[in-house]
Amino acid sequence: MSELRNDLAALKIERGHHHLPSPRRWTLFLLLPAALVLGGAYFLRFQNRPLEVATAKVTKGEVSAESASASNAGAPLLTASGYIVARRKAVVSAKIQGRLSSLRVEEGSRVREGEIIARLEDRDYLAQVERAEAAVQRAQADLAESQRQARVAEGLTREQIGTRDALDGANSRVTVAEAAVRQAKAEVEFYRAVLANTEIRAPFSGTVVKKMAEVGESVAPIPPGVNISTASGAIVALADLDTLEVEVDVAESNVAKLGPDQPAEVSAEAFPDRRYKGRLRQVIPTADRTKATVQVKVTILDKDKDLKPEMSARVQFTEKAALAAPRAAGAPPTMQSVVTAPESAIVTREGRTVAFEILEGRVKLRPVEVGSKSGGVARIKSGLYGGETLVDAPGKELKDGDTVRAKAN
Repeated sequence: MSELRNDLAALKIERGHHHLPSPRRWTLFLLLPAALVLGGAYFLRFQNRPLEVATAKVTKGEVSAESASASNAGAPLLTASGYIVARRKAVVSAKIQGRLSSLRVEEGSRVREGEIIARLEDRDYLAQVERAEAAVQRAQADLAESQRQARVAEGLTREQIGTRDALDGANSRVTVAEAAVRQAKAEVEFYRAVLANTEIRAPFSGTVVKKMAEVGESVAPIPPGVNISTASGAIVALADLDTLEVEVDVAESNVAKLGPDQPAEVSAEAFPDRRYKGRLRQVIPTADRTKATVQVKVTILDKDKDLKPEMSARVQFTEKAALAAPRAAGAPPTMQSVVTAPESAIVTREGRTVAFEILEGRVKLRPVEVGSKSGGVARIKSGLYGGETLVDAPGKELKDGDTVRAKAN
């Protein structure tokens, strides 16, 4: 029984030790939900607060067809990247095998067509020429003797002392001697040509862009099919810098936009502040299936001395000036609708040209295609139609669907 009483006593609740929240804590518990509600309302109020923006108007007007064509000329069409190359270039090697005895040029040296730029050791070839010339002299002496004998045989035959067979034999020996002289002279010309090949001459006027051998090295002709840029035996690489052009890869889908003599603007990565006039020279008649591109070549019209082969370059093709039909005397000009907008309202987002139109207090992202630009005004080719209100000079933080409010003038 004593153990049962002890267990019941352990279960007894002592009221004097029961803790209740203080009045101060009750006040905090009641104010916390109210504070959360007020904070959320404040956040939502300012989160949806319209952003004040400057506005610009899209206008639509009419101009003559001649003016529209002139304003459209030079508008960007597409851009491509590539490299500057010399249209006329060559790796110069010897026509015969030999050892370099002299090299007269360095990188950057300008040479004229036919100028000697290097020599091979020529002692052996000189000896061959001299031996061939001596063979000519022997053959000429044999010919003279054969001709003398033929004359004697002819005289004896006239006097009926010699036989006809003896005369024919003498004439045959003359013919053989004449052939020997011609062969000996041909060998002289051959060995002189070989000797001349010890002089390496420039195939055209240009600039040495790379020296590939030094005096004392053995060089040899480069056979077909060998990579001439790294071939053993090459002496120098030569380029005509007056024929510089740009080779760029254009996406297959854009090739149809290019026409003969398409105008272009060239910029080199090394000189980003310079612009050079260009013109499309050739579209290569095959595509690269791995890149889905077509290579095109652009001639640089106003090149300068700072442009170098293998420099990276960008080409921006521009639209041609359209040829307007001649207008009859006294006839009114043909009018054409033109949509324009302030250039400051047209921006680039994620590689696209866009404008932000204001519709019922919110902005709508509008992709646009821009033609020519002049005096801060851009001609709109597509995407806007006139009468729209745009955000002028939109900041980078502005995005599609944002709430805006026009600034007071």
